[in-house]
Amino acid sequence: MKIKIVKNLAVLIAIAVTLPASVLAAGYTQTKYPIVLAHGLFGFDQIGPVDYWYAIPSALRADGAKVYSTQVSAANSTEIRGEQLLTQVKQILAVTGASKVNLIGHSHGGPTARYVASVRPDLVASVTTVGGVNRGSKVADFLLGIAPEGSLPNAILISITNGLSQIINFLSGGKGLTQDSLAATKSLSTAGSLKFNALHPQGIPVSTCGEGAYQVNGVSYFSWSGAKAFTNAFDILDPALALTSLAFGSEKNDGLVSSCSSHLGKVIRDDYAMNHLDEVNQTIGLVNIFETNPVSLYRQHANRLKNLGL
Repeated sequence: MKIKIVKNLAVLIAIAVTLPASVLAAGYTQTKYPIVLAHGLFGFDQIGPVDYWYAIPSALRADGAKVYSTQVSAANSTEIRGEQLLTQVKQILAVTGASKVNLIGHSHGGPTARYVASVRPDLVASVTTVGGVNRGSKVADFLLGIAPEGSLPNAILISITNGLSQIINFLSGGKGLTQDSLAATKSLSTAGSLKFNALHPQGIPVSTCGEGAYQVNGVSYFSWSGAKAFTNAFDILDPALALTSLAFGSEKNDGLVSSCSSHLGKVIRDDYAMNHLDEVNQTIGLVNIFETNPVSLYRQHANRLKNLGL
């Protein structure tokens, strides 16, 4: 009997080895509900050949997922961005016939997605924040500190960043999306995040660096983030993130968000050797070669959602 079992097992292993990887992975990312991606500050859907979520949507679709990249204001308050995202979620549901979506938000896209789940939990199966600014960013605090509202430095900074937002919006084909970088900075500050969390607390940890409720109002909450600012010498944006990481002192961070601030619901991990842009496989895939590839993390998470019936 044992010999027969061993032989059968050997046959199964042999079949698995000879099957192409595409067959073995078929359905791996096929979630019950569509996956909807929400970009962060100064983000976009696509500019020319470059996706904000570089190579991630195609990798998810290849093994069964329905994936939609959304575009909201490159810079604006969480609430305004949230309403814009909600409109697109409704459109996606109408097109697909699905009853809910799985929201994944990066950076400011995290609280943007949380807003949608808070005001319309009936439309959302899960919210996942990646490097999400869930408890504010010390970089936003620093900018508001050196250029307080109403000051000349603030006026200059806002003028420049609003102009950048308009350029991003134009190049990515955005239409009718208002830009307000001051409102965005306020939303991303510690004070602004605390105010937002008081109104939309779902999934937010009670303790400073703990986990939040895994499920609220039928919506499941997850998060993960990086904790290394400089990861690839060939990425021209890494030096800038290494500089902004100084705002956090000895606190773990990805260059723009501290690990503890990124916590929401079930914390998958908060110390990947990735910076804030690595988390979305940017710049054009120039990430840490000694860490799990970001694309793999999204595939694994889609499979996680699938196994949970989401």
